[in-house]
Amino acid sequence: MPRATNNVAAHHRRKKYMLAARGYFGARSKAYRTARQAVERALQYSFRDRKQRKRQFRRLWIVRINAACRLNDMSYSKFISGLHKANVDINRKTLAHLAWHDETAFARLVEIARG
Repeated sequence: MPRATNNVAAHHRRKKYMLAARGYFGARSKAYRTARQAVERALQYSFRDRKQRKRQFRRLWIVRINAACRLNDMSYSKFISGLHKANVDINRKTLAHLAWHDETAFARLVEIARG
């Protein structure tokens, strides 16, 4: 019986990695083995960083809210606590947007949190 190599599937598998490695520097885009390693590592980083992006944006929002609170003579923790006690259900992304783009609306929220 002749030897079967399944060349078509092997070619498709290699081509998939080489297409994913387009634009990489040096052998990472030319040699199959290094291209495969680079692509697999990039996929690991992208999986990890999809989680980290959420954390980093939350940190950014908190920094912006805190800065706007300080301009209104209030700390971030007292502001969030006051909003919870006043039953104002608004997320940090929206609060940061208001702090960045609409200072008067944010100042009103600070007054609600004080009361």
